[in-house]
Amino acid sequence: MDERVRARRRVFTAHPARTVVLAFALVILLGTALLSLPVASEDGRTTGFVTSLFTSTSAVCVTGLTVVDTGTYWSGFGEGVILALLQIGGFGIMTMASLLALLVSGRLRMRMQLTTQAEAKGLGMAEVRRVLLGVAGTTLAVELTAATILALRLTFGYDESPGRAAYLGTFHAVSAFTNGSFGLHADSLTRYATDPWVTLTVAFTIILGGIGFPVILELLRHRRRRAQGRPNWSLNTKLTLVATAVLLFGGTLLICLLEWTNSGTLGAFSTPQKVLNGFFVSAASRTAGFNTFDVGSLHPATLLLISILMFIGGGSAGTAGGIKVTTFAVLAAAMSAEVRGENHAVIMRRRLTPDLVRQALTVALLSVGVVVASVLALLTVTEERMEAVLFEAVSAFSTTGMSTGITPDLPESARLILILLMFVGRLGPITLVSALALRERTRRYQLPEERPVIG
Repeated sequence: MDERVRARRRVFTAHPARTVVLAFALVILLGTALLSLPVASEDGRTTGFVTSLFTSTSAVCVTGLTVVDTGTYWSGFGEGVILALLQIGGFGIMTMASLLALLVSGRLRMRMQLTTQAEAKGLGMAEVRRVLLGVAGTTLAVELTAATILALRLTFGYDESPGRAAYLGTFHAVSAFTNGSFGLHADSLTRYATDPWVTLTVAFTIILGGIGFPVILELLRHRRRRAQGRPNWSLNTKLTLVATAVLLFGGTLLICLLEWTNSGTLGAFSTPQKVLNGFFVSAASRTAGFNTFDVGSLHPATLLLISILMFIGGGSAGTAGGIKVTTFAVLAAAMSAEVRGENHAVIMRRRLTPDLVRQALTVALLSVGVVVASVLALLTVTEERMEAVLFEAVSAFSTTGMSTGITPDLPESARLILILLMFVGRLGPITLVSALALRERTRRYQLPEERPVIG
């Protein structure tokens, strides 16, 4: 029995990224089977394979793109399956990303084994247990708080029955923290666009899910770290918080400027409401696809801006997608160093190693390649306009779930492309970075140097 356990652990440590991909694929297939059952649909009919697969993938990959209306098409059982898939996907992403981050962390040995303390020389069961309990506790605390606020507001502000309010509050709280952006209303959160109790609660829940568990845990430990005389925050936490703040408020400003007079979006609101909804869309566009007005009515310039925010995404080891804000910050630092003629990229008085810059560049360029290839493929099977297709592709890859409304009208071939894009976008950056770090090796010889012309 001990040999079997050791064998399974050796499989994980040898190919941790492969294990993550396989686990998520199996959960998606299970969700597809459950959603295909007649009991899962409101009319009691069997749902088609592609529709079930699309919904299951979107839920497990915490994306939120849909081809049918969640609140009217699916039965209570179907909604329960989607809620469970969202929770499994969000919890799994945070847990596996955190464990992989520990596995490749500089303070641990590169060739680490995820085994018991007697076998491991670094990452043992105590570390794993800490991650699991930390992610579970954080998830429960945030979702319970958000669900309570939403339920109370829906009960006393919208005359919902306590049971219905609790259900709506719980569903949207889980969907927000996991950044799944599934909603039970056909208009997403448009009916609550002028209500700060709902919009701000959902927005801050999205932000907390998007910055990542390691950052949340470090913030919670802030006081104890100060009492022990250690540095307050790590570079990862500082980068995540600063980049998130810059993108959040910068996005709010630009969205408000671009859409201030657009009658189809912010133009219909008062000044405070315009700022509120600009902030909400800026928060949601990098991590979750909830919307408080018709996204299809946005100006093309705003669609491009939101596409950029979606592509960047949120924090590492969180439920947000994209290339991550830390990757973006590392690339910005590398470009700044190159422009100034410096040998090393520096962020916040810390020198970045060349291998880190190479990893960030690899993730970014491969992500661009995946998005471009998917847009080309989608344009060959659909007649939709190019900016809408680009927006949908970036939304799927970044697992944001924001949509201009074209997804339900896409042919099955285009839906299959989006399914693959959601899966690759959700697990690709995580598995790629861990694989690059774990495969790092030192070459024992140097080849002749030569410099081709650049530019």
